[in-house]
Amino acid sequence: MTIEIDEALRAYMEKKGKRTIAVEVMGSQSSDFDFSELYVHLISEGQAAYFKEKKGFHAVAAGELEVLLPNYRLEYDERVCFSLKKTWIFHSVRQSGIRL
Repeated sequence: MTIEIDEALRAYMEKKGKRTIAVEVMGSQSSDFDFSELYVHLISEGQAAYFKEKKGFHAVAAGELEVLLPNYRLEYDERVCFSLKKTWIFHSVRQSGIRL
């Protein structure tokens, strides 16, 4: 598996002082509908240490940046891409190549 991070996301991460992308599985716990989805977000170095030590996430290097992946059974394509989605003033991280 190769990890690709587009230039817009790299520039945004540098601007925000973040070096780590976390991929979490989020689900409904207080709803009548049962669902799970991937939640991809930027985290600080302190949060990264917590994810690795307490939550059991493993790090995958993407150049000078890292991606933290959970120990859940996820499906990965040969190429996993992360990009920046900008809507008006809101920014979010998109991913492709990872499925539940």
